[in-house]
Amino acid sequence: MDNIILIGMPGSGKSTVGVVLAKAMGLRFLDVDLLVQEREGALLQQLIDSRGVERFLDLERDAICALDCQGTVIAPGGSCVCREESIAHMRRLGTVVYLKLSLEDVTARIHNMASRGIALSPGQTLADVFQYRAPLYERCAHITVPCGSQSLAETIEAVKEAYNNKRT
Repeated sequence: MDNIILIGMPGSGKSTVGVVLAKAMGLRFLDVDLLVQEREGALLQQLIDSRGVERFLDLERDAICALDCQGTVIAPGGSCVCREESIAHMRRLGTVVYLKLSLEDVTARIHNMASRGIALSPGQTLADVFQYRAPLYERCAHITVPCGSQSLAETIEAVKEAYNNKRT
């Protein structure tokens, strides 16, 4: 079984869905945000604040491109699509699933903008980031799963069904 890589905006549920999906499918789970924090010895927001967005995106890319695993549900950071090398490596690693939310749903789910570790350049809004990334998520994904109004269980079932349909 190959890997399942969950992409999407912050708040789309990559980590939450990923953990439960991995348990349900008997796979391992890997959160790239935690990997970056461990490698760099700092929280995501601290890295963004101290090193800047561009350097943070490079750190994220380096962590993604170093991944070499099988049978794993991978939750990269929401900015994973901001580097072409990351996109190419994720698509080689396995099936990329876009957990698609509307801007309204993303905004409603994120309550800790200042500390969450979202790669926002000075002056950028969440709407700006959404507008930039949405087409990149679409281009990167093998599968798109709308997940705005669904429960966690419904989202997991939708991902499993789409993944199994793609494989057959």
